[in-house]
Amino acid sequence: MKTTRAYRFALDPAPAQEEALCSHAGAARFAFNWGLALVKANLDQREAEKSYGVPAELLTPSVPWNLYGLRRAWNQVKGQVAPWWAECSKEAYSTGLANLTAALANWDASRKGIRKGKKMGFPKFKKRHKARLAVRFTTGVIRLEPDRRHVTLPRLGTIRTHESTRKLARHLERGTARILAATVAEESGRWHVAFTVELDRAERDHAERVPAQADAVVGVDLGVKSLAVLSTGEVIANPKHHQAALRELRRANRRLARRNGPRTPAGGRRQPSRRWRKAKSDLRRVHAKIAARRRDGLHKLTTTLARTYGTVVAEDLNVAGMVGNRRLARAICDAGMGEVRRQLSYKTGWNGGRLLVCSRWFPSSKTCSGCGAVKAKLPLRVRTYACEACGLVIDRDHNAALNLAALAADLDVAQSCGETGNARGADVRPGMARRSVVKREPRRRGTPDRKVTAA
Repeated sequence: MKTTRAYRFALDPAPAQEEALCSHAGAARFAFNWGLALVKANLDQREAEKSYGVPAELLTPSVPWNLYGLRRAWNQVKGQVAPWWAECSKEAYSTGLANLTAALANWDASRKGIRKGKKMGFPKFKKRHKARLAVRFTTGVIRLEPDRRHVTLPRLGTIRTHESTRKLARHLERGTARILAATVAEESGRWHVAFTVELDRAERDHAERVPAQADAVVGVDLGVKSLAVLSTGEVIANPKHHQAALRELRRANRRLARRNGPRTPAGGRRQPSRRWRKAKSDLRRVHAKIAARRRDGLHKLTTTLARTYGTVVAEDLNVAGMVGNRRLARAICDAGMGEVRRQLSYKTGWNGGRLLVCSRWFPSSKTCSGCGAVKAKLPLRVRTYACEACGLVIDRDHNAALNLAALAADLDVAQSCGETGNARGADVRPGMARRSVVKREPRRRGTPDRKVTAA
């Protein structure tokens, strides 16, 4: 079985190599802006001709939005628009044009209603000091050195790494992995390289991977007060990394505000001072530490769940809509609920388990885990669930986790009986690889609609 994975390593480039990395990232930005200017000029020209009544067959030919067409147009004029083009690898310019192609495709699909989610705007020009420094290599010499402390990239040469590359090197030495591409990017003053690898995992090795409790089912209720509450009763505390670093962030922001930045008090533009750049780098470094701590905690949580339980049930939360609450937006973003769901979607498959995703409309918090009675309303300030029907008194989050775990049992019973639905009228999505919608049972009067979608 072949899967695609990414291995990311921190780099330790020499000053000359770091300058070359910045040059390649700048070349990618230049190619992006050049292609965007070409497309905008072509669109404006065609719109002007249409306003004058020029027939469609006589309009200026459209500029192709695909990577092949843009790359061919770039090769024809690169000697005039960028006489220094030979200083960087051709992959740098291809990276910028590929990013432009993706941006144009997303905008076109969004305006036609094909792309889901928030509406995409037309691509904008990338500014020198604001654009992300990144370049992607797909051809040329891309390899790990035998000492497992260096990587070799086209035109950049051999660069030392901060950490050992043995995790990927072992697969390459056994012949079970093939490097497809390498992406070098700068993040808060540190450069990283991410290798996209096609990994060949034997079926027997994949079958031997089973969770410690293969028959166990756990419901995971994500929240703000506690990061996660399991149906087993275990509570994972929310470390609140961003809130813990607010004092440090305030100091860094004040220090940055007192420096001479790119904007004048009158609203004009100027060259920022060196101290401003240093303060800006310090602020980015603080944000990077917060993100790294949050990412480390979420990875440990999801890995433990995937390796321990055979079935994990989680909710399909509308995080983008939840952050609309201005009182909870910071805490919701600090928790990283969407990242937990994303990591569980692939880690359960790696470890031989399954992930069941419950619909966001399923009233897990309002439903009694004892008798199944459903409350009409349950304000967020009420942290203890008290059932009027059976008298059950239980923590609100623990009650929701128990209801999520019960969905897996209902689904297994329904599948064993050959039914398409389940006892709770829910539609469950096991894993993320396939999408099959389970038939919805008719809604009865006085009974909430507890649909859960199947993945």
